Amino acid sequence: MTNLKDKVATVFAASGAIAGAVAQAFAQHGAKVYVSARNLEAVASLAQTIRQNGGWAEAAPVDAENEAQIEAYLQKIVAENGKLDIVFNGIGARAIESDYGVPTTQISFAQFMKPVQLHLGSQFLTSRIAAKYMMQTQSQGTILTLTASLSRLKMPFMAGITASCTAIEGLTRVMAAEFGPAGIKVICLNPTAMGETRTIQETSMANAKAMGIPYEEFGAMQAQNSSLLGRGLTLKDTAETAAFLVSDAGAVFNSHIVDVDFGTKSVI
Repeated sequence: MTNLKDKVATVFAASGAIAGAVAQAFAQHGAKVYVSARNLEAVASLAQTIRQNGGWAEAAPVDAENEAQIEAYLQKIVAENGKLDIVFNGIGARAIESDYGVPTTQISFAQFMKPVQLHLGSQFLTSRIAAKYMMQTQSQGTILTLTASLSRLKMPFMAGITASCTAIEGLTRVMAAEFGPAGIKVICLNPTAMGETRTIQETSMANAKAMGIPYEEFGAMQAQNSSLLGRGLTLKDTAETAAFLVSDAGAVFNSHIVDVDFGTKSVI
């Protein structure tokens, strides 16, 4: 499990469930991993866990929506290592903070734009700044963005986050075309719902409420849309896929939106 040996990776918003799992997978596969988030305590704990499991990790407080902080952080990493091989931004927001489950006719323009600003805006910032340093150091690295199966679903009450997910996929293709001549790969990770995450649990409760049905009934509906293989996606599945995509072998997926879902029936 050393397909990322000698790679320098940074994971933004690593206090979240997906980003934390991805950071651990990068380290397990041999990468030197820098983890950051606004909550230093959370990522310091993550870094400690990685080190206890035999990996290398360092934590720092960085707001992935703050351009100056991102710039200073990546500059520091490049100064210490002379290169930057992998960048992953797992930024997200709690469902209860982003108006998930609210009908489109009832949300304001500001509410609609909130997830667009957070998810799409942050991916734009971290990706373009990372690309600049990869170009300067001729790192020929990989930028891994994150979206969700909402971009492929026909789900009500999720206007802002669905629009944001779809836009991130478009941005990924644009950046792949621009950065490719410098040897930089840009790939988008698109996992379906992982029931073990707080976001999915809160989203399911909000949507059940909006539909006027019990949470248990909504859960049964979701179960009917299980994967073709009859398996539910886990954080470990997603993290291992991410580790493959940023490896040298994963370069065959450059510019692609990689669906991680075991063939979920309900997505196109």
